[in-house]
Amino acid sequence: MTQPVSPPRDSRTDKVPQGQPPAWRGLMARADVRTLSLLGVLAVLILIGGITKPDEFLDTRNLQLVLTQASVIGVVTVGMTFVIVSGGIDLSVGAIVALASVWATTVATQEYGFAGILFTAVVVGVGCGLVNGVLIAYGAMVPFIATLAMLASARGLALQITDGKTQIVTVPSVLDLGERDAYVLGVPPLVLVFAVVTVIGWLVLNRTTFGRRTVAVGGNPEAARLAGIDVRRQRLYLYLLSGLCCGIAAFLLIVLSGSGQNTNGNLYELDAIAAAIIGGTLLTGGRGTITGSVLGVLIFTTITNIFALNNLQSDVQQIAKGAIIVAAVLVQRRTASTT
Repeated sequence: MTQPVSPPRDSRTDKVPQGQPPAWRGLMARADVRTLSLLGVLAVLILIGGITKPDEFLDTRNLQLVLTQASVIGVVTVGMTFVIVSGGIDLSVGAIVALASVWATTVATQEYGFAGILFTAVVVGVGCGLVNGVLIAYGAMVPFIATLAMLASARGLALQITDGKTQIVTVPSVLDLGERDAYVLGVPPLVLVFAVVTVIGWLVLNRTTFGRRTVAVGGNPEAARLAGIDVRRQRLYLYLLSGLCCGIAAFLLIVLSGSGQNTNGNLYELDAIAAAIIGGTLLTGGRGTITGSVLGVLIFTTITNIFALNNLQSDVQQIAKGAIIVAAVLVQRRTASTT
């Protein structure tokens, strides 16, 4: 009985089989260069803060403050990222946060305690998102115009509710969340909420059919429609999601400030859009990452903190932010032209 003859072996391929690159190359190929770049920028900012104000910037309380401040705008940015990925825009997020915060802190609402404030903030946010979604998806209005109208209307209604006055929160269970006794292993509750929203947002965008449909609608709405996706309904859901994030952010802001004001959420729409852009989300839609958007929020919040600690004027801070946004857009255009 003859033994099977093995095929001739090539000594040059004994160690690494053909078609299978070394493991480290696969890891490098999967690495998100943009995310690593953002992490590098954040590390440089932390280094600058540590050099200029080592005792103040690296203090635990200050780092907790940075994360807490990032939490409110960060939750808004998660919702904004979904909207921009779909090819839309939402200019009303700041006004919705203001309206939800003042509606949830009226005397009548506070009589229902913690649950009443949280429920009202979320319902007002989702309600505003519903109006935006219906106007855009089924009313065929341009997102810029529809959300601009909501911005003006929500700001006006918030001013009417408060009559220009600050509404102080008197519910102890809400105020206690902002106290250090409520921290979990040194982490503020608001940061934990932000982390949960971020994880859920990442999973939805990257691991669900909803996320794939969002990217498809942003990339090519007509192709998405021909593929069987209800584009109008998807857009409605996305603005509902943005409104939900605004409602959650409004509640976090109530906890953070202990009050409701018609000026809350000022320029949040610009900060959220800017964070999403430098995080790699295309304004034209079809691409975006939750991770990048969150890093963008942390970068902007860290810049604000460093400027405040060094007593630098706010106009210089705005110039720095504008320069970062322009640089991020130029990088996006260069990347798009080479792919």
